[in-house]
Amino acid sequence: MEKIRVAVVGYGNIGKYAVEALEASNDMEIAGIVRRNGDADKPAELAPYAVVKDIKELGKVDVAILATPTRSVEEHALKCLAEGFNTVDSFDIHGQIVDLRRSLDAAAKKSGTVSIISAGWDPGSDSIVRTLMETLAPKGLSYTNFGPGRSMGHSVCVRSKAGVKDALSMTIPVGQGIHRRMVYVELEEGAKLEEVTAAIKADPYFASDETHVFQVESVDALNDVGHGVNLTRKGVSGKTHNQLFEFNMKINNPALTAQVLVNAARATMKQQPGAYTMIEIPVIDYLPGDREEIIRHLV
Repeated sequence: MEKIRVAVVGYGNIGKYAVEALEASNDMEIAGIVRRNGDADKPAELAPYAVVKDIKELGKVDVAILATPTRSVEEHALKCLAEGFNTVDSFDIHGQIVDLRRSLDAAAKKSGTVSIISAGWDPGSDSIVRTLMETLAPKGLSYTNFGPGRSMGHSVCVRSKAGVKDALSMTIPVGQGIHRRMVYVELEEGAKLEEVTAAIKADPYFASDETHVFQVESVDALNDVGHGVNLTRKGVSGKTHNQLFEFNMKINNPALTAQVLVNAARATMKQQPGAYTMIEIPVIDYLPGDREEIIRHLV
């Protein structure tokens, strides 16, 4: 079977782990890596691969994994879709997912391509678990409790603020879906903590949560990419009350995000043109291999 050719756009934390996940996938091959600086200062681990500034330099590409900051996802996706490449991304601003889906759905249908959006672990694989739980108890309440752990999206957001040299945003679960954000920042010379704090708390990433900002000498000394989640639902199956479901995991954040992106890249090859969230796709489409063998193994 011809392997799926995948390009990785961006080579930060998620991009690095995406390369590893692709290397471990027998049905895929790496078409190349897209970086702002091209092959300047090319890391040794990328020696086997083409490293370019523009994805069009890579020739045949089936899917582009967008390992970019959330707020640049739409720009990169629209460009790739227009060039005829499927895309997957880990866009993580929950309140803007429907708008992104509408935008990329129109673009994908126009170019005959597929885009799977918000394909991380939350939103993403956790969304599938929440959906399953709700089918099992249609009436009830669900809670998503993150952490404790590092939020990559929130950390990237803080690093984009004026005066911030480096940043780490930790998510601390308070309970019942309520979270506290503990933000640690290294400041540029002359930056004022009060102004940086105000900018962080006003951002949509933080505006809905209790947020505390601390200045530190070294963010690297605090950095840990571990994270986790606890999902619960208590509700009613039919007319029977007190049904309780729970899902837990402790993870390396960027490694799991990258694996989900690779799974979604595979699934793009099995969909009709358009944009999708992960809950709209049969879970079997994320797996490699013969469909009947998967059914025999898992059902």
